[in-house]
Amino acid sequence: MKKIAFIITAFIALTAFTTVVSNWENDDPHSQLGFTVTHLGISDVSGTFNDFDVKVTSSKPDFSDATFELTAKIASIDTRVEARNNHLKSADFFDAAKYPELTFKSNSLKKDGKNNYKLSGDLTLHGITKQVTMDLKYRGTTVNPMSKATTAGFQLEGVIKRSDFNIGAGFPAPMVSDEVRIKADGEFIQKQ
Repeated sequence: MKKIAFIITAFIALTAFTTVVSNWENDDPHSQLGFTVTHLGISDVSGTFNDFDVKVTSSKPDFSDATFELTAKIASIDTRVEARNNHLKSADFFDAAKYPELTFKSNSLKKDGKNNYKLSGDLTLHGITKQVTMDLKYRGTTVNPMSKATTAGFQLEGVIKRSDFNIGAGFPAPMVSDEVRIKADGEFIQKQ
């Protein structure tokens, strides 16, 4: 009898400390990874990377312990002008043949108000890895009425410098701004 009581107590104790980890992946049709630069100091030009994957792992419902991993294909860059896309893929800028992917892996998530966070991590772009910090907004979780999938929404915004990654070194800031504004919106489907 003591043995059964011990086993039940041990099971309850272990169950109480078990953390359920949820994995989430971006829903492609409802996610976008975009960027904007200023051209000639007078107008903004925006683009997207159309082929990317983001994985989110979290054990808390408010995602306050979440980790984020992103991989994007440089060849999927799209600025709505084919000649410009091809130039951006060339060695003058991203050198997609030599550096086919950009990656981001988070290493810190700090609360910055209700549903707002400072997301920091390692961004690898053009063969260079730098620590970056972006603003992340958790926009809520719901059940998609069409797919019946539990879906979470996030919005990410921030600024990086292309010079930090040696992108477009032959094009001075008055021609193409050094600062690149990043904006990503995503819906993430719970996988587990």
